[in-house]
Amino acid sequence: MSIKNISQIEQHYHFTNEDAQNLRDLQPIMEQYKEELADTFYNTLLKFPETAGFLSDEKTLRRRKETLADWFINLFNGVYDYRYLLNIQHVGRSYIKIKLNAHYMNSSMYLVRRFCLDILERHFEKPGERIKLTRSLEKILDINLDIMSSAYREEELNKVFLSHKLEGKLIRLAERFSYGMNLVLVLALMGISIGIIGLFGSDIWSLLTGRMEHGVIRILGTLLMLWVMIELMDTEIEHLKKGKFSITIFVEVVIVAVIRDILVGTLEHGDPQRQMVLVGTVLVLGVVYWLISRAETGKG
Repeated sequence: MSIKNISQIEQHYHFTNEDAQNLRDLQPIMEQYKEELADTFYNTLLKFPETAGFLSDEKTLRRRKETLADWFINLFNGVYDYRYLLNIQHVGRSYIKIKLNAHYMNSSMYLVRRFCLDILERHFEKPGERIKLTRSLEKILDINLDIMSSAYREEELNKVFLSHKLEGKLIRLAERFSYGMNLVLVLALMGISIGIIGLFGSDIWSLLTGRMEHGVIRILGTLLMLWVMIELMDTEIEHLKKGKFSITIFVEVVIVAVIRDILVGTLEHGDPQRQMVLVGTVLVLGVVYWLISRAETGKG
């Protein structure tokens, strides 16, 4: 996110005119410690091999210390406008140029925070006054860290901009394709449902013109199939509405198909062993359905 309006950030951190005045009052005191802070800051960085390599040149180190001292004293100038925002962004980008890891920027801000708090403890004995100044100091440091971190994020986005843009397009294309396939599935289910309704009409005709018991059992099997199609349709519609997809519906389809096969086999006096296998299959599927249902409802 690009930050262009520092007043918005100040609102987010509840930074008030009173905070600005508190910091302005601190400037004469902090002015005395700017060189000490710069020395402490860079002496700490020189202890780490990952950062010491950036500061091996004495001229570069001296320039960095001067930049840090200027940034530090500007914390307490009491004027926080667009120019101040640009200055913080410049400091953040200077760290990016030397390829300093964001981790060290965050840990360095902690060092600055502790340095300032130690100064406040030395100069302000009254807890109430010290707490008031500490809160204002914490706000301006957090604002600075926020803006510097944003500079890092923008730099990272610039590095992966082409990849990020391409990935976004591919993801959107895949989402649209998936949505289209779901629509095709709904249309297919509608077609199958119409076919089952036709089969239901044929079963009613068989009931009226043939044996009663055969017709009733066939109609019962067809109604089971129609019920399953309704469940599938409802599930798919909920899925299209970004609802949760239910796995149990597929188990229901298989169970109904097997039960219908058992009913038809009973009418035709099929192989008893095959019928027993189908009954066993229904029992196993019933257990599977129960386990999946418990898992989906969070009871497992």
